[in-house]
Amino acid sequence: MAKFGGGFGGGMNMQAMMKQAQKLQQDMLKAKEELAELEVTGSAGGGLVEVTMTCDMNVSAVKIKPEAVDPDDIEMLEDLVVAAFNDAQNKAKEESDKRMGAFGGLI
Repeated sequence: MAKFGGGFGGGMNMQAMMKQAQKLQQDMLKAKEELAELEVTGSAGGGLVEVTMTCDMNVSAVKIKPEAVDPDDIEMLEDLVVAAFNDAQNKAKEESDKRMGAFGGLI
């Protein structure tokens, strides 16, 4: 007569594995929710331009100091906005990698 569950070490081990997988899934969802709320700020031009975004890459604010605005050099302001955005994006990615790295290749 064949025994069921013998290949997996018995039914209890399979139940424990399923519980562990569910816990891991819950932990991943919680980490993603936390990242969606966690904000980072990138800056450029010594703080003349700042971009704030959540760690799930949604921009929530752009601040430009008046001295960054030169009507004769709009290109510089555009470059500063791009640089601040990229700085914020890099910080968000670092934070996301740090928090989600614990889940390995499961993401």
